[in-house]
Amino acid sequence: MKSFLIDRYRKGGALRLGESPEPALRENDVMVAVHGAGVNLLDSKIRDGEFKLILPYRLPLVLGNDVAGVVVRVGANVRRFKPGDEVYARPAQDRIGTFAQYIAMDEADVAMKPNNLTMEEAASIPLVGLTAWQVLVERANLQTGQKVLIHAGSGGVGTIAIQLAKHLGAHVATTTSTANIALVKGLGADVVVDYKEEDFEKVLQGYDVVLNSLGKDTLEKSLAVLKPGGKLISISGPPDPDFARQNGSGWLLQQVMRLLSSGIRRKSKRRGIRYSFHFMTANGGQLAKITSLIEAGDIRPVMDRVFPFERTNEALAYVETGRAKGKVVVTVK
Repeated sequence: MKSFLIDRYRKGGALRLGESPEPALRENDVMVAVHGAGVNLLDSKIRDGEFKLILPYRLPLVLGNDVAGVVVRVGANVRRFKPGDEVYARPAQDRIGTFAQYIAMDEADVAMKPNNLTMEEAASIPLVGLTAWQVLVERANLQTGQKVLIHAGSGGVGTIAIQLAKHLGAHVATTTSTANIALVKGLGADVVVDYKEEDFEKVLQGYDVVLNSLGKDTLEKSLAVLKPGGKLISISGPPDPDFARQNGSGWLLQQVMRLLSSGIRRKSKRRGIRYSFHFMTANGGQLAKITSLIEAGDIRPVMDRVFPFERTNEALAYVETGRAKGKVVVTVK
């Protein structure tokens, strides 16, 4: 099957369009013909080797972490899906590879595609939707009336997180550039801070939760926004000891992560704030709940551009510019 692969880790390197074997179908798997694949910064970080210590992939590796498509075969133990079903998923982190014609995934990681979305729209949802759900619902336990700051509101995670937070009844603030103020207000943001004109840490205070997807400076400045007992949750690092344990990392790597996060954990503790790092995981059950919200009109995808499969490298380069509004998708079939 045709696929986009990396043969070695290389910062900024192009993916190779080549032939790779069709993935093996395990007893609990569904084989999906890929119609659309979301493109994420995670893909470029994997290509660059940023995660090679915590995600030890075997190379050559087919990239891609979001998929929508049609089930073509199922394993012997599969009961929830059948050939012909339209589905979408974020594959488990050790079984990625959606920049290809086919992918096999455990049925537990898969959900039926929302019936009001195209394949391309559906492919834009799983990774960012699950990230937003796991941070705001599972980890933050965001409640009606609480205040949440979502950084980078016009990005892939931000556009979904704003809508989910509003659905949960929260007061939502976000940061974005001047050009994207109307977009994030249209998604439901109550307060918009134009980072080119204002310092968010000077105008926001008393927040319960911050979802950070940006760098170290933004992470540390976010402490000033939170009230004692607040939660600072970052999806861009640094990883903390809890993540290392959950990831099954060895003792040495646990110590490395402890050291990397020691500064922000110490500063958070001093202010009575809880810091945690979140690396999203595949979960078909949570994705099915997101499907219900999409079909009810509470969440809608925000799409920037759709590229044909053969231009996957261009799509990835565009995502890396940081200028995309919402998500970028490649159409495979």
